[in-house]
Amino acid sequence: MARFGKLLRFKNTSGQVFYGEAKDLPQITKDALIGAEVPVFSAGQEPWSDDFKLSGSTEKIAEVLAPLPKVPIFLCIGLNYKKHAEEGGMKVGEYPQTFYKPADALAGPFEDIPIHPACQWMDYEVELCVVIGKDCKNVSEDEDVTQYILGYTVGNDVSARWWQMPERSNNQPSMAKSFDKFAPIGPVITSPDIIADPKQLRMRSIVNGDQRQITQTDDLIFDIPAIIRHFSRAMTIRKGTVIMTGTPSGVAAFMKPPAWLQDGDVVEMELEHVGTMRNKMVFEKSE
Repeated sequence: MARFGKLLRFKNTSGQVFYGEAKDLPQITKDALIGAEVPVFSAGQEPWSDDFKLSGSTEKIAEVLAPLPKVPIFLCIGLNYKKHAEEGGMKVGEYPQTFYKPADALAGPFEDIPIHPACQWMDYEVELCVVIGKDCKNVSEDEDVTQYILGYTVGNDVSARWWQMPERSNNQPSMAKSFDKFAPIGPVITSPDIIADPKQLRMRSIVNGDQRQITQTDDLIFDIPAIIRHFSRAMTIRKGTVIMTGTPSGVAAFMKPPAWLQDGDVVEMELEHVGTMRNKMVFEKSE
């Protein structure tokens, strides 16, 4: 699998798209990235290709894109932090709670997120995300799952809670979370060489400058190996798949009263060793 530190995908000032190496930048935020000059990888290669390597040239960042141009699917876990389960008064089962987001849920780390007029009770969920770099199926207990992991990033499991209520969802949450661009990720994918232990990361969400969620990822109930093994029992997990591993306590739904996202709200998602996303929620008008 390819070797990199912090993989960035961006446009230069001429509008050309590149993968770049951002590991030597002091910060991974929008302000720090725009205008920075970074080493770039050879054109036409994908990050899981054996010949994915630095070209020896550099380019200036004009626009930061989603770190992958497309994904096969988002595999998602619900109710996977102890304190989040406690705040909701919910019982955790023997196996992870799973749901899915389609490929078109992908959005970039600094894109505006369109909110369909049918969506109500909008919520944020900061999540540690795993990017798969090698197809896997029926992963066994004694296998090292890191051989299948391209790297880690941060994501927002954007959620329309109105559609998640049992009377409208029949307890299936995917509809509430599957609208276009409801899964922004980025700004970079950080290599397992840098994040050796993904259970020891600081993660938080911020809405309009106010911190809403903060956790150490050691509060996870089902760890990444358990999640990959569980999904791989049912399906071949294809390279490029993003696994969203669950959100910690502090979501809008469990605040008193619920602090639903509003039109124009700015949501930041921050993960140690990855950086900070910043997305504005843009509520679309009914025709």
